[in-house]
Amino acid sequence: MLARKVLQAGQRLLVVSEDPGQRAVIGRELWRAGPEEFLANGEADGAYAECQPILLSDRAEAANGARMVLLADGKWRPEALQFERALLLFGAAETEAARALWRELDDAEGVTREIHKQDEGGRWRAGG
Repeated sequence: MLARKVLQAGQRLLVVSEDPGQRAVIGRELWRAGPEEFLANGEADGAYAECQPILLSDRAEAANGARMVLLADGKWRPEALQFERALLLFGAAETEAARALWRELDDAEGVTREIHKQDEGGRWRAGG
């Protein structure tokens, strides 16, 4: 799970989705991450947003001081370039938009592009 790796590295994470239902599912799954380890999280408009190790929001604004953003709804936001690392998750329906973004970011200063694909076992592998 990407969120677990971020926390293990001592970082905080901002997860962005415009869809409140998707954020609710993500939040639930993070709490159920494993029997010995849950991944604490909360909504950006909730109490103590600045204290959350994983913050769920509809905007790319890290009230929790996250330096990494995960765009879970497949929609790129230019504000993501302000983070040290931005991850864009997308499905088959967003492939063409992701390819166009890949080409666009080729000219962006300070941007290193990488692509990873999830294998059948759920692991992320470099390369497309």
